[in-house]
Amino acid sequence: MEKRMLKPMEICDEIIEAYTKKAEYPVIKSIILGFLSGAFIALGGYASSLASHSIDNVGLSKFIAGVIFPTGLILVILCGTDLFTGNILLSVPLVDGKITIKQVIKNWIIIYFSNLLGAIFISFLIYNSGLLETNSFKLGGYALKVAATKGSLPFMKALSSGILCNMIVCLAVWISFAAKDVAGKILAIWFPIMAFVVAGFEHSVANMYYFSIAMFAKGNPAFAEAIKLPAEKLHYIDLNHIVSNLVPVTLGNIIGGSLFVGIAFWAAFKYSHKFDSHSTHNSSNNTNKTNKAV
Repeated sequence: MEKRMLKPMEICDEIIEAYTKKAEYPVIKSIILGFLSGAFIALGGYASSLASHSIDNVGLSKFIAGVIFPTGLILVILCGTDLFTGNILLSVPLVDGKITIKQVIKNWIIIYFSNLLGAIFISFLIYNSGLLETNSFKLGGYALKVAATKGSLPFMKALSSGILCNMIVCLAVWISFAAKDVAGKILAIWFPIMAFVVAGFEHSVANMYYFSIAMFAKGNPAFAEAIKLPAEKLHYIDLNHIVSNLVPVTLGNIIGGSLFVGIAFWAAFKYSHKFDSHSTHNSSNNTNKTNKAV
């Protein structure tokens, strides 16, 4: 009977193989796949905002958003596109000696800015479609409120939240490799991503969408008026505050995904396995020596 899922050691091997290939993609391929991933996450972000923006109960609002948002990563994984937060797992073939740090940094830079372009493109289309005018302009007001909240985060809070976020995102990507069918992969992705959205952690690529849609919405005073957003809140939606959020969140995403997921699992399943094999080999030699002595 065919196995329905991979064992933890086998997942690690699959991750190494898959991300080694990603590091070797031609630049144009990486740009296209990165652009699409940014677009997918933006679409998930928009849909989750639309579904939850008018719910006053905070817990219920976050839950509804969490149910919808995983659509973005599901599209990324099943379509084989490249997302910066997922590509943090390039750290696994890196420590395994399959790729170089130069390849990792090059890929991360290309994918990061391609994700940004994809998010901005979807934001542009959404804004020009008039969809932010939904619910008497309150959806646009909600977009401003979300971006202003993110833009006001202090460095340490943004960094810590970024670490927590990509621990969960990379775990979702990791366990998606365990599943060998589409339904299994969807379920593996859905619940961890729902958890990060409900928890309110900071995701760099999702924030690219939230900030870009807010930058478009900021030009129409009707959106802020619809939810009575104070004018001083709009000061947090500018290039300076966007960078001050994305820098710590991105650093946090790198730390959370590479150190606490990718490298941690590699150390557990690959590096420590060498010592297990060495210990078993020595034990076997000692047994043979004992038997010969007897």
